Amino acid sequence: MKIEIRPEWVLKKVDGSAISLPLLLKLLTEVRDQGSISQAAASVGLSYRHAWQLLREFDEQFGAALVQKTRGRGTVLSPLAEKLIWADKRIAARLSPMLDSLASELEQELAVLLATNRRAVRITASHGFAVAALINQMGEKKMAVDLKYRNSTEAVTALSRGECDLAGFHLPMGEFEPVAAAQYLKWINPRQHALIHLAYRMQGLFVAKGNPKAIRGLADLTRNDIRFVNRQHGSGTRMLLELFLAKHGIRTADIAGYESAEFTHAAVAAYVASDMADVSFGVEAAARRFDLDFIPIVRERYFFACDQIALNEPPTSAVRTIMLSEKYRSVVSDLAGYDAALSGSVLNLEAML
Repeated sequence: MKIEIRPEWVLKKVDGSAISLPLLLKLLTEVRDQGSISQAAASVGLSYRHAWQLLREFDEQFGAALVQKTRGRGTVLSPLAEKLIWADKRIAARLSPMLDSLASELEQELAVLLATNRRAVRITASHGFAVAALINQMGEKKMAVDLKYRNSTEAVTALSRGECDLAGFHLPMGEFEPVAAAQYLKWINPRQHALIHLAYRMQGLFVAKGNPKAIRGLADLTRNDIRFVNRQHGSGTRMLLELFLAKHGIRTADIAGYESAEFTHAAVAAYVASDMADVSFGVEAAARRFDLDFIPIVRERYFFACDQIALNEPPTSAVRTIMLSEKYRSVVSDLAGYDAALSGSVLNLEAML
């Protein structure tokens, strides 16, 4: 049994009734992409008349038009409609990992009640695109997964307490690797644990398409005309950024928006794409998905830590089999900034850290 929980927002009317927005948002997205209400209506399974009625209904509720007819460009979205679409993207980017974790918890509760007796792989991990790809392929193979998205520190802490089988975290390559690794060695024991390499990935700055603010590097974050959106405290990405800022003598207090906190790479990318921030820091794949420009800063490695004795035992060995497969490596390597050449490889933790 696979459970999905999706965010859905509604418009409350003065009389207390509510109108759900998902169908409207789908229609507006198609209008934006196709420039035609009739084509957009067909794409979402509505008649042309029904689509117009839906648009007029929301025009009345908002007191402003959602679409506009233009000469030579067909039908285009109004600024209000664009804002609604981007709000929905930000909601999904912010909540999806949390909802995935909740869905996984519910699946395990139902499995106990239904006495399926399936041993779930317990994964606590920092959210990332390679992790999501792994979870998808585990689902295709009908593997039971108890998934919790947490920051890197929380993941390795859970492993040390025996609360998960695999703990996902990431480390920068180069000069900051020993410093970053020291944060995790408080909970990872080289004599007890092993590392499974998941993927290489690039981290850097996200800026709007065409880089209109001419941002070149970290020094620009302190400019008065720059708005920054950050990851949450405890995340490996925020910790990595702070190492770079300290190296360059950049005070976090001088960065407008530094104390903001979003929980995924996609969420900060959505903020920049919707013009609520000028720059953020995260993995390249998130920037490309939101059609942003990307300024590379550092390559890093994403790992799963696990008990050494579990490496060749189910379910950990079954997860490694997926990581080693050509199918998985191909999917991950197609992600912008990712390299899955060593996915599934076991590394000597003591030599690494």
